[in-house]
Amino acid sequence: MMHFFKIPFFVILYFVVTDIKCAEKLLNRNDGKTNFTVPFSKTNNYSLENNVIELELSEELLGEEEIGKRCLRNVTKCQEEDNSYHQTSEKLLDFISTSIPPFDLSYVPGVSSTCQKDSRKFIKDLKLFKLWALKMYDSSAKIPSGILAGNTNQLGNFDMCLSAINENQNIYGQYCLAALEVKIPQSPYLAGLHKMLQSHYHFKSTLEDPGHRVPRFSSINWALCVPNSCNSNDISLGLKKSLKRILDGTELEVRFEVDPTMCQSQEKSKEIPNSTIIALVSFASIILFELFATFYDNYANGPKNQWITSFSIQKNIKTLVTIKRSSGDIQSIHGIRMLNAILLVLAHKSMALFFMPYVNRTQAVEYLGRPFSVLGRAASLYTDPFIMISGLLTSYSLIGKLNKTGKINILQEYVSRLYRIVPTFAALIAFCTFILPWLNDGPMWNLVVTHHSDICKKYWWRNLMFIHNYFGFKDMCLTHTHHLGIDTQLFFVSPFLVYTVWKWPIKGSVSLVCLAAISTMARYYVTYTMRLSNYVHFGTSVQQLFNTADYMYILPPHRATVYIMGILMGYLLKKYSNTTLSKTQIRMGNTLALFSFLISYFGPSFMGKIDYVYNPTDAALYAAFSPILWVASFCWIIYTSELGYTGIVGKLFSLPIWTLWTKVSYTVYLTQFPIFFYNVGVARASQEFGFFTKMLNVQEYSWILGLSVLLSVMFEMPFQNIRALMLKRTGNCGNSDGEVKKVL
Repeated sequence: MMHFFKIPFFVILYFVVTDIKCAEKLLNRNDGKTNFTVPFSKTNNYSLENNVIELELSEELLGEEEIGKRCLRNVTKCQEEDNSYHQTSEKLLDFISTSIPPFDLSYVPGVSSTCQKDSRKFIKDLKLFKLWALKMYDSSAKIPSGILAGNTNQLGNFDMCLSAINENQNIYGQYCLAALEVKIPQSPYLAGLHKMLQSHYHFKSTLEDPGHRVPRFSSINWALCVPNSCNSNDISLGLKKSLKRILDGTELEVRFEVDPTMCQSQEKSKEIPNSTIIALVSFASIILFELFATFYDNYANGPKNQWITSFSIQKNIKTLVTIKRSSGDIQSIHGIRMLNAILLVLAHKSMALFFMPYVNRTQAVEYLGRPFSVLGRAASLYTDPFIMISGLLTSYSLIGKLNKTGKINILQEYVSRLYRIVPTFAALIAFCTFILPWLNDGPMWNLVVTHHSDICKKYWWRNLMFIHNYFGFKDMCLTHTHHLGIDTQLFFVSPFLVYTVWKWPIKGSVSLVCLAAISTMARYYVTYTMRLSNYVHFGTSVQQLFNTADYMYILPPHRATVYIMGILMGYLLKKYSNTTLSKTQIRMGNTLALFSFLISYFGPSFMGKIDYVYNPTDAALYAAFSPILWVASFCWIIYTSELGYTGIVGKLFSLPIWTLWTKVSYTVYLTQFPIFFYNVGVARASQEFGFFTKMLNVQEYSWILGLSVLLSVMFEMPFQNIRALMLKRTGNCGNSDGEVKKVL
């Protein structure tokens, strides 16, 4: 093989005034323009053209590194002209075929003829060391080290597989992520090894469990790179044959699944659908209008149209960062909301972490068996204060209106609330359904991003009607938004509950306490009889988590206890705002509140131990009473702070800066899971788990906060402004949720 180098014209002049021997000496030097030492010989030719000398150099004169670089520029030609690698490739292929054989579908009975043909071509070219075939082989998962440390999930090389292309045969690399399930062996020793391999059964799952919301922890994800002509059935037949060859004569039993949606290739890439184009145009139009509104707000002379300036970006950012309390603001609520929101984000993050493959997964799980892991295991508690606060603010506002007018405009309350929360919610649904799936790809992208999108395409209307929490987690669009359904449904019945307490204080209060007691007993009963668990213990099954959500956690009747506590608290604050408490009462209340906090939070920590065995009584007691104790501690802080008995904790929760969090709390709640799942979807390889590096991912939390601010400025705040103008036009400047606008 010959190569050509171009030498500047000054070298020609040197040739003219010197002889060729001198020129040889010049070019022998390691000149920075050529980066080569070039000894002249009779076999090296040169020519003059376009004021440069073109030297034809034999390949033996090039450095090894440069030869490799130039070969990769035209691999096919390089391979055809190079005969020196065959001995090496034959030796390596002998090793590969005996120790790490390729996934071969060539002669598997039942496999489609096209798949067999392309697989034979793959095997043939692999023996010839063709690059595209090597890429396919190299992209598939191999048995790793550290299996007993939980390093079982192998994602292979996603991008290399998709780049494996044989253009002559029209064969594309297809990446498929198969799921395998190893059943627990009968042998006690093998069962112990299985427990290590499965990281102490932190979650138990089966192949039939949905994997888009809660990780199928017991499944082994195994990457395979096959020709694009092979479908999921072909791959299943190949896996069956391979596993039979490996497992024959052992007591091990392995089930597997090859989901067609988990297979991806360049050839399968689709054109952007009209729905996505419409969504993009809609978002772009909103942005352009808001830019126009900002320009109008800044440069228009005279009185300005408030309907237009409601969308001014500058105006909304200024409102967002302004620390200003409204009259009648319940100050400590902001800090309580912030604390529980942060705990909820961390708990959700801990769940998302276990979608990821880790080289030290067993060690990670053992670390999370410590008492502090209650942070993630008690995730269900963190939404209860939001429900309580919603009931409190609704009661506080409606009782104020009843005191003034003696009536409630129920239709106006409903419309006002929906107008406040629907635009932002609809924007998130549209983005996650039509735009997000096209932003990236990855081994698990279709599982945690595209699958959610497909569900939303079918059932988005349930979300916008706020009935999605009655249809279960499996087929719920944006499962993390179930709380919106619960809160909205409880809000719809709140005017009747509040009116009852206002009209008949004693009878109404007793009635609400009875309803709260019934809700508490219902939680205990359904948890005990159906063996549910609100607390994530070792060995919790995915099915148990879904059942807990579907039959208890996402249903308003089971969550009504803390909402009623909020309604009664709002009534107390309005009715008995001038109550005086003695020091003894304050101390006793503080002590009870502290014990309520500690018992509800740390009391169930024994259920987080690795050797814990599920007990339905433990689970039922936790589900029934922990929400009450957890919320009661915050109710006491709110009550004493509003009466003027603000201690250290009350002062901390009442700091004005927490009002900034209140303004983005709703959008933080909406955006966290799409960002978590985005990062899961694009993950390409196994990682090493470190609690602080993974849980305290500053970059990820920055994205959540940044996108929350963007969503607030673009959608929530403009429509809040429009809502205020509508209420002003009707002569009602009140707020159905109290002076503090946020519920979430």
